Amino acid sequence: MQRITIVGLGLIGGSIGLGLRQWSEANRASGKPALEVTGFDTDLDHQGYAQKIKAIDRGAWDLSKAVADADVIVVATPVVAMRETFETLAPLLRSGTTVVDVGSTKARVLDWANELLPRTASFVGSHPMAGTTESIEGASADLFKGATWCVSPSVHASEDSIRNVLGMIAALGAEPYFVDPVEHDAYVASVSHLPFVISSALMATVSADPSWRDMRTLTASGFRDVSRLAAGDPAMHRDILLTNRDAVVRRLDAYIESLQSVRNTLAQDDETAGPALFRFFDRARDARADWSTQTTREGELLQDTAAEFATEGFSDHITRMFLGGLGRKRRPSAAGSPGNGSKPSEDQQPS
Repeated sequence: MQRITIVGLGLIGGSIGLGLRQWSEANRASGKPALEVTGFDTDLDHQGYAQKIKAIDRGAWDLSKAVADADVIVVATPVVAMRETFETLAPLLRSGTTVVDVGSTKARVLDWANELLPRTASFVGSHPMAGTTESIEGASADLFKGATWCVSPSVHASEDSIRNVLGMIAALGAEPYFVDPVEHDAYVASVSHLPFVISSALMATVSADPSWRDMRTLTASGFRDVSRLAAGDPAMHRDILLTNRDAVVRRLDAYIESLQSVRNTLAQDDETAGPALFRFFDRARDARADWSTQTTREGELLQDTAAEFATEGFSDHITRMFLGGLGRKRRPSAAGSPGNGSKPSEDQQPS
Protein backbone atom coordinates (compact mmCIF):
# COMPACT_ATOMS: atom_id res chain seq x y z
CA MET A 1 0.00 0.00 0.00
CA GLN A 2 1.39 3.39 -0.99
CA ARG A 3 1.11 6.18 1.56
CA ILE A 4 0.33 9.70 0.38
CA THR A 5 0.25 12.80 2.58
CA ILE A 6 -1.49 15.97 1.45
CA VAL A 7 -0.20 19.15 3.12
CA GLY A 8 -2.85 21.84 2.67
CA LEU A 9 -6.53 20.89 2.51
CA GLY A 10 -8.19 23.63 0.49
CA LEU A 11 -10.02 23.11 -2.79
CA ILE A 12 -7.08 21.49 -4.62
CA GLY A 13 -5.77 19.42 -1.72
CA GLY A 14 -9.26 18.28 -0.77
CA SER A 15 -10.12 17.37 -4.37
CA ILE A 16 -6.86 15.42 -4.75
CA GLY A 17 -7.74 13.48 -1.60
CA LEU A 18 -11.27 12.72 -2.77
CA GLY A 19 -10.07 11.62 -6.20
CA LEU A 20 -7.26 9.45 -4.88
CA ARG A 21 -9.47 7.75 -2.31
CA GLN A 22 -12.09 7.07 -4.97
CA TRP A 23 -9.41 5.51 -7.19
CA SER A 24 -7.98 3.59 -4.24
CA GLU A 25 -11.34 2.01 -3.42
CA ALA A 26 -11.84 1.04 -7.05
CA ASN A 27 -8.41 -0.63 -7.17
CA ARG A 28 -8.44 -2.71 -4.01
CA ALA A 29 -5.94 -5.55 -3.78
CA SER A 30 -6.69 -8.53 -1.54
CA GLY A 31 -9.58 -6.54 -0.12
CA LYS A 32 -7.38 -3.60 0.87
CA PRO A 33 -7.34 -0.08 -0.62
CA ALA A 34 -4.40 0.67 -2.92
CA LEU A 35 -3.55 3.90 -1.08
CA GLU A 36 -3.63 5.42 2.37
CA VAL A 37 -4.20 9.19 2.29
CA THR A 38 -3.16 11.32 5.27
CA GLY A 39 -4.03 15.01 5.50
CA PHE A 40 -2.50 17.95 7.33
CA ASP A 41 -3.58 21.58 7.46
CA THR A 42 -2.75 24.36 9.91
CA ASP A 43 -6.43 25.33 9.69
CA LEU A 44 -8.07 22.70 11.87
CA ASP A 45 -11.48 23.50 10.41
CA HIS A 46 -10.21 22.54 6.97
CA GLN A 47 -8.69 19.36 8.31
CA GLY A 48 -11.87 18.45 10.16
CA TYR A 49 -13.99 19.11 7.07
CA ALA A 50 -11.64 16.99 4.91
CA GLN A 51 -12.17 14.09 7.29
CA LYS A 52 -15.93 14.68 7.31
CA ILE A 53 -16.21 14.43 3.52
CA LYS A 54 -13.74 11.51 3.49
CA ALA A 55 -11.11 13.31 1.44
CA ILE A 56 -8.49 11.70 3.70
CA ASP A 57 -8.24 8.43 5.58
CA ARG A 58 -6.86 10.18 8.61
CA GLY A 59 -5.72 13.59 9.76
CA ALA A 60 -2.55 14.44 11.63
CA TRP A 61 -2.19 17.34 14.03
CA ASP A 62 1.60 17.46 13.68
CA LEU A 63 3.41 17.74 10.35
CA SER A 64 6.23 15.41 11.40
CA LYS A 65 3.71 12.66 12.13
CA ALA A 66 1.79 13.38 8.94
CA VAL A 67 4.82 12.77 6.70
CA ALA A 68 6.67 10.17 8.79
CA ASP A 69 5.78 7.18 6.59
CA ALA A 70 4.80 9.00 3.40
CA ASP A 71 5.97 7.74 0.03
CA VAL A 72 4.54 10.81 -1.72
CA ILE A 73 3.96 14.23 -0.16
CA VAL A 74 1.64 16.61 -2.02
CA VAL A 75 2.24 20.23 -1.02
CA ALA A 76 -1.05 22.06 -1.67
CA THR A 77 -0.45 25.17 0.42
CA PRO A 78 -0.68 28.74 -0.94
CA VAL A 79 2.34 29.46 -3.14
CA VAL A 80 3.99 31.99 -0.81
CA ALA A 81 3.78 29.49 2.05
CA MET A 82 5.73 26.85 0.13
CA ARG A 83 9.18 28.14 0.98
CA GLU A 84 8.43 27.88 4.70
CA THR A 85 6.77 24.50 4.15
CA PHE A 86 9.87 23.18 2.40
CA GLU A 87 12.07 24.45 5.24
CA THR A 88 9.89 22.59 7.73
CA LEU A 89 9.71 19.43 5.65
CA ALA A 90 13.44 19.21 4.83
CA PRO A 91 14.65 17.48 8.04
CA LEU A 92 11.56 15.25 8.14
CA LEU A 93 11.89 13.57 4.74
CA ARG A 94 12.85 9.93 4.39
CA SER A 95 15.29 8.93 1.67
CA GLY A 96 13.43 8.26 -1.57
CA THR A 97 10.35 10.31 -0.71
CA THR A 98 8.64 12.06 -3.60
CA VAL A 99 7.58 15.65 -2.94
CA VAL A 100 5.21 17.28 -5.44
CA ASP A 101 3.64 20.71 -5.28
CA VAL A 102 0.44 21.85 -7.02
CA GLY A 103 1.07 25.61 -6.97
CA SER A 104 0.04 28.05 -9.69
CA THR A 105 3.59 29.24 -10.41
CA LYS A 106 6.62 27.06 -10.95
CA ALA A 107 9.96 28.85 -11.39
CA ARG A 108 10.17 30.28 -7.86
CA VAL A 109 8.84 27.06 -6.33
CA LEU A 110 11.47 24.96 -8.17
CA ASP A 111 14.17 27.35 -6.92
CA TRP A 112 12.97 26.99 -3.32
CA ALA A 113 12.81 23.20 -3.60
CA ASN A 114 16.32 22.96 -5.07
CA GLU A 115 17.65 25.25 -2.36
CA LEU A 116 15.93 23.73 0.66
CA LEU A 117 15.00 20.09 0.12
CA PRO A 118 17.60 17.33 0.59
CA ARG A 119 18.93 15.50 -2.48
CA THR A 120 17.84 12.22 -0.89
CA ALA A 121 14.25 13.22 -1.70
CA SER A 122 12.92 13.97 -5.19
CA PHE A 123 10.92 17.07 -6.02
CA VAL A 124 8.50 17.32 -8.93
CA GLY A 125 6.81 20.63 -9.61
CA SER A 126 3.26 20.42 -10.94
CA HIS A 127 0.16 22.52 -11.56
CA PRO A 128 -3.33 21.17 -12.32
CA MET A 129 -5.15 23.55 -14.66
CA ALA A 130 -8.45 23.25 -12.83
CA GLY A 131 -10.23 24.98 -9.97
CA THR A 132 -13.09 27.17 -8.84
CA THR A 133 -13.45 30.22 -6.60
CA GLU A 134 -14.39 27.96 -3.66
CA SER A 135 -12.25 26.40 -0.93
CA ILE A 136 -12.49 22.91 0.60
CA GLU A 137 -16.30 23.19 0.52
CA GLY A 138 -16.13 22.97 -3.28
CA ALA A 139 -13.82 19.93 -3.34
CA SER A 140 -14.76 17.27 -5.88
CA ALA A 141 -13.26 13.94 -6.89
CA ASP A 142 -13.96 14.88 -10.51
CA LEU A 143 -12.31 18.33 -10.43
CA PHE A 144 -9.33 17.20 -12.52
CA LYS A 145 -11.09 14.89 -14.98
CA GLY A 146 -9.85 15.76 -18.47
CA ALA A 147 -7.79 18.70 -17.19
CA THR A 148 -4.24 19.47 -18.29
CA TRP A 149 -1.78 18.89 -15.44
CA CYS A 150 1.56 20.66 -15.92
CA VAL A 151 4.64 18.75 -14.77
CA SER A 152 8.05 20.38 -14.20
CA PRO A 153 10.44 17.95 -12.49
CA SER A 154 13.53 19.14 -10.67
CA VAL A 155 16.75 18.20 -12.45
CA HIS A 156 17.49 16.03 -9.41
CA ALA A 157 14.17 14.13 -9.51
CA SER A 158 14.44 10.37 -9.93
CA GLU A 159 12.59 8.44 -12.64
CA ASP A 160 10.61 6.63 -9.92
CA SER A 161 9.43 9.93 -8.43
CA ILE A 162 8.26 11.18 -11.83
CA ARG A 163 6.41 7.89 -12.38
CA ASN A 164 4.77 8.33 -8.96
CA VAL A 165 3.49 11.78 -9.95
CA LEU A 166 2.31 10.60 -13.37
CA GLY A 167 0.47 7.74 -11.67
CA MET A 168 -1.27 10.20 -9.34
CA ILE A 169 -2.26 12.41 -12.28
CA ALA A 170 -3.65 9.40 -14.17
CA ALA A 171 -5.60 8.26 -11.11
CA LEU A 172 -7.23 11.69 -10.95
CA GLY A 173 -8.22 11.55 -14.62
CA ALA A 174 -5.99 14.40 -15.80
CA GLU A 175 -3.56 14.65 -18.73
CA PRO A 176 0.13 15.34 -17.94
CA TYR A 177 1.94 18.09 -19.85
CA PHE A 178 5.70 18.41 -19.34
CA VAL A 179 6.79 22.04 -19.48
CA ASP A 180 9.80 24.16 -18.54
CA PRO A 181 8.97 26.11 -15.34
CA VAL A 182 9.81 29.51 -16.87
CA GLU A 183 7.68 28.76 -19.93
CA HIS A 184 4.89 27.54 -17.64
CA ASP A 185 4.87 30.85 -15.77
CA ALA A 186 4.79 32.82 -19.02
CA TYR A 187 1.88 30.76 -20.33
CA VAL A 188 -0.26 30.91 -17.19
CA ALA A 189 0.41 34.65 -16.86
CA SER A 190 -1.58 34.97 -20.09
CA VAL A 191 -4.33 32.39 -19.69
CA SER A 192 -4.83 32.29 -15.93
CA HIS A 193 -3.32 35.22 -14.05
CA LEU A 194 -4.19 38.01 -16.50
CA PRO A 195 -7.87 36.94 -16.56
CA PHE A 196 -8.37 37.35 -12.82
CA VAL A 197 -6.64 40.75 -12.89
CA ILE A 198 -8.99 41.78 -15.71
CA SER A 199 -12.02 40.45 -13.83
CA SER A 200 -11.05 42.27 -10.65
CA ALA A 201 -10.27 45.49 -12.52
CA LEU A 202 -13.71 45.37 -14.12
CA MET A 203 -15.40 45.03 -10.73
CA ALA A 204 -13.25 47.76 -9.19
CA THR A 205 -14.00 50.15 -12.08
CA VAL A 206 -17.76 49.76 -12.34
CA SER A 207 -18.45 49.43 -8.61
CA ALA A 208 -16.63 52.72 -7.95
CA ASP A 209 -19.02 54.57 -10.25
CA PRO A 210 -21.60 56.70 -8.36
CA SER A 211 -24.34 55.04 -10.45
CA TRP A 212 -23.33 51.49 -9.54
CA ARG A 213 -26.31 50.95 -7.20
CA ASP A 214 -28.68 51.51 -10.12
CA MET A 215 -26.39 50.17 -12.81
CA ARG A 216 -26.04 46.74 -11.22
CA THR A 217 -29.75 46.04 -11.68
CA LEU A 218 -29.03 45.87 -15.43
CA THR A 219 -26.23 43.31 -15.22
CA ALA A 220 -26.77 39.99 -16.99
CA SER A 221 -24.86 36.90 -18.12
CA GLY A 222 -22.05 38.80 -19.87
CA PHE A 223 -21.13 40.76 -16.78
CA ARG A 224 -21.54 37.68 -14.62
CA ASP A 225 -19.16 35.63 -16.78
CA VAL A 226 -16.43 38.27 -17.01
CA SER A 227 -16.60 39.22 -13.31
CA ARG A 228 -16.68 35.67 -11.92
CA LEU A 229 -12.95 35.43 -11.20
CA ALA A 230 -13.12 38.55 -9.02
CA ALA A 231 -14.91 36.36 -6.46
CA GLY A 232 -11.69 34.43 -5.87
CA ASP A 233 -9.54 34.50 -2.76
CA PRO A 234 -7.70 37.88 -2.61
CA ALA A 235 -4.75 36.38 -0.72
CA MET A 236 -4.36 33.64 -3.33
CA HIS A 237 -4.47 36.15 -6.20
CA ARG A 238 -1.95 38.42 -4.45
CA ASP A 239 0.44 35.54 -3.80
CA ILE A 240 0.26 34.24 -7.36
CA LEU A 241 1.06 37.67 -8.81
CA LEU A 242 3.95 38.24 -6.41
CA THR A 243 5.54 34.91 -7.39
CA ASN A 244 5.04 35.53 -11.13
CA ARG A 245 5.61 39.27 -11.20
CA ASP A 246 7.71 39.65 -14.37
CA ALA A 247 5.53 37.47 -16.59
CA VAL A 248 2.30 39.10 -15.42
CA VAL A 249 3.72 42.60 -15.94
CA ARG A 250 4.61 41.68 -19.54
CA ARG A 251 1.10 40.40 -20.22
CA LEU A 252 -0.48 43.43 -18.55
CA ASP A 253 1.62 45.72 -20.75
CA ALA A 254 0.40 43.88 -23.86
CA TYR A 255 -3.21 43.98 -22.67
CA ILE A 256 -3.02 47.69 -21.83
CA GLU A 257 -1.57 48.32 -25.29
CA SER A 258 -4.49 46.43 -26.84
CA LEU A 259 -7.03 48.42 -24.82
CA GLN A 260 -5.31 51.67 -25.70
CA SER A 261 -5.45 50.72 -29.36
CA VAL A 262 -9.20 50.12 -29.10
CA ARG A 263 -9.63 53.42 -27.27
CA ASN A 264 -7.67 55.31 -29.93
CA THR A 265 -9.62 53.63 -32.71
CA LEU A 266 -12.93 54.48 -31.08
CA ALA A 267 -11.93 58.14 -30.85
CA GLN A 268 -11.68 58.38 -34.64
CA ASP A 269 -14.56 59.16 -37.02
CA ASP A 270 -17.08 56.45 -37.86
CA GLU A 271 -15.71 55.84 -41.34
CA THR A 272 -12.29 54.98 -39.93
CA ALA A 273 -13.30 53.44 -36.60
CA GLY A 274 -16.09 51.21 -37.90
CA PRO A 275 -14.01 48.91 -40.14
CA ALA A 276 -11.13 48.77 -37.64
CA LEU A 277 -13.43 47.82 -34.78
CA PHE A 278 -15.08 45.18 -36.94
CA ARG A 279 -11.69 43.63 -37.74
CA PHE A 280 -10.77 43.68 -34.05
CA PHE A 281 -13.94 41.91 -32.94
CA ASP A 282 -13.87 39.53 -35.91
CA ARG A 283 -10.34 38.37 -35.09
CA ALA A 284 -11.26 37.93 -31.44
CA ARG A 285 -14.39 35.94 -32.34
CA ASP A 286 -12.41 33.69 -34.69
CA ALA A 287 -9.73 33.09 -32.06
CA ARG A 288 -12.43 32.28 -29.49
CA ALA A 289 -14.14 29.87 -31.88
CA ASP A 290 -10.83 28.14 -32.61
CA TRP A 291 -10.19 27.75 -28.89
CA SER A 292 -13.71 26.63 -27.99
CA THR A 293 -13.81 23.85 -30.59
CA GLN A 294 -10.61 22.05 -29.59
CA THR A 295 -11.31 18.37 -29.01
CA THR A 296 -9.76 15.59 -26.97
CA ARG A 297 -8.45 12.35 -28.45
CA GLU A 298 -11.91 10.93 -27.82
CA GLY A 299 -13.49 13.69 -29.91
CA GLU A 300 -15.04 15.53 -26.95
CA LEU A 301 -14.79 19.29 -26.56
CA LEU A 302 -11.65 20.07 -24.58
CA GLN A 303 -12.83 23.33 -23.02
CA ASP A 304 -16.27 22.20 -21.77
CA THR A 305 -17.98 24.58 -24.19
CA ALA A 306 -20.80 22.26 -25.32
CA ALA A 307 -23.43 24.48 -23.68
CA GLU A 308 -22.46 27.30 -26.05
CA PHE A 309 -23.72 25.22 -28.96
CA ALA A 310 -27.04 24.30 -27.36
CA THR A 311 -29.01 26.56 -29.71
CA GLU A 312 -26.74 25.98 -32.71
CA GLY A 313 -25.68 22.57 -33.94
CA PHE A 314 -21.98 21.80 -33.54
CA SER A 315 -21.57 21.08 -37.26
CA ASP A 316 -23.42 24.32 -38.08
CA HIS A 317 -21.05 26.20 -35.84
CA ILE A 318 -18.00 24.66 -37.48
CA THR A 319 -19.37 25.46 -40.95
CA ARG A 320 -20.13 29.06 -40.02
CA MET A 321 -16.74 29.40 -38.37
CA PHE A 322 -14.91 28.41 -41.56
CA LEU A 323 -17.18 30.02 -44.12
CA GLY A 324 -17.31 33.15 -42.00
CA GLY A 325 -13.63 33.75 -42.68
CA LEU A 326 -11.76 31.81 -40.00
CA GLY A 327 -10.59 29.22 -42.53
CA ARG A 328 -8.70 31.73 -44.62
CA LYS A 329 -6.33 32.68 -41.80
CA ARG A 330 -6.49 29.74 -39.47
CA ARG A 331 -3.42 27.72 -38.66
CA PRO A 332 -3.67 23.97 -37.98
CA SER A 333 -5.53 23.57 -34.68
CA ALA A 334 -2.66 21.61 -33.11
CA ALA A 335 -0.35 24.61 -33.30
CA GLY A 336 -1.72 26.29 -30.22
CA SER A 337 -3.14 23.35 -28.31
CA PRO A 338 -1.85 22.30 -24.90
CA GLY A 339 0.54 19.42 -24.78
CA ASN A 340 2.65 20.04 -27.86
CA GLY A 341 5.05 22.56 -26.31
CA SER A 342 4.07 25.41 -28.64
CA LYS A 343 3.86 28.98 -27.44
CA PRO A 344 0.64 30.99 -27.58
CA SER A 345 0.33 33.35 -30.56
CA GLU A 346 0.89 37.08 -30.18
CA ASP A 347 -2.05 39.34 -29.36
CA GLN A 348 -3.72 41.06 -32.29
CA GLN A 349 -4.88 44.65 -32.09
CA PRO A 350 -7.18 46.89 -34.08
CA SER A 351 -5.62 48.39 -37.15
